[in-house]
Amino acid sequence: MAKAAIESGKVHCRGERCKPGKEPRIGDEFQIRIGFDERSVVVQALSIVRRGAPEAQALYAETEASIAKREKAAAMRKAGSIGVSTDGKPSKKQRRDLFKFRGSGNDD
Repeated sequence: MAKAAIESGKVHCRGERCKPGKEPRIGDEFQIRIGFDERSVVVQALSIVRRGAPEAQALYAETEASIAKREKAAAMRKAGSIGVSTDGKPSKKQRRDLFKFRGSGNDD
């Protein structure tokens, strides 16, 4: 999953896209995009052996600014201030007018 995220451009280190073979160093800051959220994490320690998630989470820390930004974006999404709001499905007349405008309706 990590390799797929890196290859799709969702992981940046020092403002540049990463490659899957890049070795992280202590102090490196990574910007990781997961869905709607973007996290900024700093590497605090490295492990030679692959371990479970709780031990891996102890090796990095999310920045305070990143946490605040993510929580603010989540609150805005929850409040519905992001996205398109409509009055519902268009009526039959509105649909005909839309097809006529696009030029894809039947010309009667």
